[in-house]
Amino acid sequence: MTSRVPGRMVLGAVALGVGLASCTARDDGTVALGNDQPAAASDEPVDLPPVAINPVSPVLYPPALLEQGIEGRVLLRLYVDSQGRLVGDSSRIAESSGYPALDSAAVQGAPSLRFSPALRRGRPVSAPFLQPVHFRNPRTRSAP
Repeated sequence: MTSRVPGRMVLGAVALGVGLASCTARDDGTVALGNDQPAAASDEPVDLPPVAINPVSPVLYPPALLEQGIEGRVLLRLYVDSQGRLVGDSSRIAESSGYPALDSAAVQGAPSLRFSPALRRGRPVSAPFLQPVHFRNPRTRSAP
């Protein structure tokens, strides 16, 4: 998949979340998607946004940029369902790091991110949100 970011092209592979198994064929030749489609977004804001729960980040730092000490932050626009699962093909770059390889790594790692769902009035809901991905070179960090 190729996403266009102002002045840059970013390559990213994003898993497609809706499989053919969730589709049903009709007699008129059309196909109905399963019930696992995201509901229409409510205009009401969520009380608590989704929170990443991976113990270790699945996003891989591009080795060439790590070696050069290049750091950056990518801001991803994601959408999770009411169970905290990332909706397939929902990952978009909201703000580029300025380095296509970092942007691409963030998009490629996004499908492996796991989240607690957003909450509205204490109930899990599907929601769009922004997720920062920071690339920091551990060799350039000073000791505490």
